[in-house]
Amino acid sequence: MNLFSTILTYAAPSANYRGESAENRAVLQKIAKGRMQYAVISPEAMRNAIREGLKAVGLPCNRSRLHDEEQLAVKFEDYPDADAYADDFFMGWLIAAGKADREKIEKELTAKGRNRDFFSYKRDSVLRMNLAVALEPYRHDTIFSQSPQQVDSPWKNAESSQLLHRETTYTSFQYPFALNLDECKVKAEWTKKLLSVIGQLGGVAGNHARSLYDMAPASIVVRLTQRLAPGYDSYGFEVAENETHAFPEVVDAIMKDDLPGVEFLIGGKIVRDMDEEISKELTAKGATLERSAEKVLEIAGNRAFG
Repeated sequence: MNLFSTILTYAAPSANYRGESAENRAVLQKIAKGRMQYAVISPEAMRNAIREGLKAVGLPCNRSRLHDEEQLAVKFEDYPDADAYADDFFMGWLIAAGKADREKIEKELTAKGRNRDFFSYKRDSVLRMNLAVALEPYRHDTIFSQSPQQVDSPWKNAESSQLLHRETTYTSFQYPFALNLDECKVKAEWTKKLLSVIGQLGGVAGNHARSLYDMAPASIVVRLTQRLAPGYDSYGFEVAENETHAFPEVVDAIMKDDLPGVEFLIGGKIVRDMDEEISKELTAKGATLERSAEKVLEIAGNRAFG
């Protein structure tokens, strides 16, 4: 059994996932789709926020972020252990170790009483994610702000006032994620908490802790299926004419019996904005509709594990 999902966030101004700066211009990372450019946020940025969320709900995590180093830095409490640490279980690892390093690691594991037969240098991620892509194209919007000159201060970052120039876009983002639920059975309660964290995800690529952008779902589509692929466009949310959001492919396919409605859970703003007749028809086809996106994730976890 697999869980496939696409999440759409609420729309808000965003300058929170930057590439290399050009002088004082903070540049949004973007990809081309058709003839337009769209801002993106990496799955690595979201996974880091999920790690922090797993800690916040009380799950043990191996990796922690170090915020006062001269470069991007993390610390691991121990060698990877999928049974002991939730982030190792869901996100996997890779230890790039040669022969000499492996001999050293295995001696340390033996000294700690860990069975070498249950340790691996590589584990694939159970949680699969892809880029979050803006729903609206980037329209070359920029914002200027100014940092003050520091006078009679014990430290200085610059000798004079600086004009800061950053690219900004006002948009929702959509992103897919997937879980192999058979692999997650051994950690069912952890998986339910993971889904809860995704349902309230924040703190993604926070623009040096100055930017607030909510990556939690405004709308969500979930499919619980034995299929090995989602079977629908994972980036299927569109802006409708009345400025509400729609997922026309899935809705139309369920209504025409191209997709089994019983496998789908749909929730959040997309349901609250849905025409009553369409809502009734989807329900008659077996689809689960909820006004709350977080409720959909809770129901999905309960259906997966009882």
